[in-house]
This record gives sequence, C-alpha cells and structure tokens, in this order.
Amino acid sequence: MATYRIYRMKDSPQQQFRWAPHVSGCASLKAKDYEQRGQVDGRNEYDAWRQLREAGSPLEVGDLLEGEDGQLRVCKYVGFEPAQWVLPEPRQTAEAESASEPAVS
Repeated sequence: MATYRIYRMKDSPQQQFRWAPHVSGCASLKAKDYEQRGQVDGRNEYDAWRQLREAGSPLEVGDLLEGEDGQLRVCKYVGFEPAQWVLPEPRQTAEAESASEPAVS
C-alpha cells in the first residue's frame, strides 16, 4: 500500500476550477490554492478516494493526492489526472531594478 498526502483546494479557486472546461493532460496548479489535510493509505488513488468517501470526508473536484514519489494526481469529474505545481516567477534582482532607473546628471 502507498501513502498519499491529501491537499484540499481552497473555496474560491475551487469554484473556478469546477466551472472551467475540462482539458486533458497535465494540470498546472498553484500551491497557494491548497491546504495539506492529512494522509491516507491505499493501493492506488482510486482506493484512497473510496476510503475517504466511506470515512465521510470525500475528495472534491480540484483536490489533490500526492504519492510517495511526489507525483501529483488531481481529482476531476472524469477521475484522476496528472498535475504539477506551477513555480512562481523569480523576482527581479536589485541590479536589474537599478538598471531600469533613469540616470541622474
């Protein structure tokens, strides 16, 4: 059996996710939209989904399961699909910011 970390999608982004058109392929998700909420053991993500449903805390559309290998699977209407975290853009360095300031003469 594998252990899966459970990530619940926050309310506001969940409404957007639920009504967005279904696209296949790897979903790109923002970590700030999720809260880690425990873990569950299962043979696969569908077994983990079943156990959570029977325990009274079912996964909802947009929730994630992270496997022991770090692989993310997002719960959608059609089942589970692969997902990945979107990494934030790096901030500009102070050197780049000073280069954009006008020169004083």
